[in-house]
Order: sequence, then structure tokens, then C-alpha cells
Amino acid sequence: MNKIHNTSIILSFLGLWITSMFSGEFEVILGFILIFSFGILHGSNDILLIDSITNKNIHNKYPFIKVLSTYLIIVLSAVIIFYLIPLFALVLFVLFSAFHFGEQHWEHKQLEVANKLINSFYFIYGLLVLQILFILNSTEVIEIVESITGYTLTYQFILYSFVSNLIAFVFLSIFMYSKSVKFRGVILLELFHLLIFSIIFQVSTLIWGFTIYFIFWHSIPSLYEQITYLHKDFNNMNIFNYLKKAFPYWIISLMGIGIVYYIFKEDKLFYAIFFSFLAAITFPHALVMNKMFTNKKTQSNK
Repeated sequence: MNKIHNTSIILSFLGLWITSMFSGEFEVILGFILIFSFGILHGSNDILLIDSITNKNIHNKYPFIKVLSTYLIIVLSAVIIFYLIPLFALVLFVLFSAFHFGEQHWEHKQLEVANKLINSFYFIYGLLVLQILFILNSTEVIEIVESITGYTLTYQFILYSFVSNLIAFVFLSIFMYSKSVKFRGVILLELFHLLIFSIIFQVSTLIWGFTIYFIFWHSIPSLYEQITYLHKDFNNMNIFNYLKKAFPYWIISLMGIGIVYYIFKEDKLFYAIFFSFLAAITFPHALVMNKMFTNKKTQSNK
């Protein structure tokens, strides 16, 4: 995983170079291309992961249909919630994403502290990354929130939320520092990563800054974790097998967002619909990945 994160750093600086060389419009286009490829792809094998986690026979048609139906019901429920109560759904999306990002970033470090403590840290860290992105791109965030919910977010709310969570992060980090030797060994590097994120978010558009983090720091490491979990090793053959099984679900997802784009391409609501779509597939994916990480810990403790 350290090699993956080193690659993420290199790709992040490549993203900074793109920011300095190309227009904001190009950043947005490239950002959507990466999100539609690696971003959507990293969540395309959720059903296979569920099947592996529950030790069900992949050739057994009934369990597959049951799992697929449950997954689609969760996605559809998320879409309905966004339609009926968008503000609540958006808040839920941010909270789910915060924990999911934090868990993905820190889980492999095996900090060996109590579950409640580590889960709180996952959430606060992931939320901090999102809040850094929000506060450094507050104008775009306010516009998107208003287009999704009709609610006008204020810069003061974004600022106070960020400061409150930053204080919580500092105090919890100090406590973690006193409890975990492994945490003490990585915290300076992780603070450096936060500095990198801040620089990227400051000079990039909202979409491009989100893309750099979401793809290079989340989706690619997640793909690595999933492939090693399913196939026990990360090599070209296992990457190919993963992509082959994920391909049908990836195509279905692209068709869905393609239909949305065709309908709303001339409408200012497109960004709102896009983030709503992203949220709809994030909810079940975050639950699946949490179950995968929990199962990995259980297996390693046997």
C-alpha cells in the first residue's frame, strides 16, 4: 500500500501541473472522465465482494439475484430520498463519504486501538479532507448545494464546521498518539498528505480537486484492496479478472449517468444530478467496503 500512496503523490503533482497548464474547463472535463472510469469502476464489483464476504456460491443463481436486488433497492432508495428530501440526503452523503474515505485511507495501517476510537478517527479525518475541499472552493460548493437542495449555505457555516472538526481532529490525534505506536510512526507523513491536499484544493477547481483525491487517493487504493482481497495477490492476471467481472456493472452505471447527461446537459442542475447519482452508489459501496475490512480483520485474527 505504501507504493500505491507514493504513486498517489506523484499523480497528485501531475494533477497540479495540469492545473497550471490547462483551463478550468479542461480540468472539469478530465475530472469527469476519471470519475466515470476509475471512480465508477472501483465500486462496480460490490456484488462480487458481498458474495465473497458471505461465502456464497457465485454459481448459485438465487443468492446472486437476492444480493443484486438488495443492492439495487438501496441505490433506488437513495435516489428517492434525494428527490423527496434532498438536504437530508446530501448531509447523509457527506457523512457516509467522510467515514468511507477515512476508513479506506487508514484501515491498512492497523493502528490497534479500540474500534469506537478508530471509527471516530476515520470519520473525523475523512470529514476534514472534505471540509478542506469545501472551504477552499466555498463559492462552488454553495452554488451546488443550492441547486440540489434550494438551501443557501453560508461561508460562515462552512468555516465554523471546519474549525470545529479541525479542533476535534487535533485532540483525537493527540490521544491516538499516546495510545498507538503505529500512529506515532505515520502521523507526520499523514499531516504532509493533508498539506498536499490543501495545496491541490486551493489551486484547482472543485471538480478537479475532488477528482485528484477521489481517484488517486481513494479509488486506486480501493481497487488495490479489493483485488488483493478477492484474489489474494495484486498482479496483471488478477487485475484483468477483476476488470472483466466489473465491466458489465460499470457499463450499466455509465449508461445511467449518460441518460442523465442527455436529459440535463443544457440545465444548470446537471452538477446536482451528478452528485446525487454519485451519492446513490456511494451508500451501498461504503457499507460493502466496511464489511470487507471487518472481514479482513476477522480472518487475520484467526
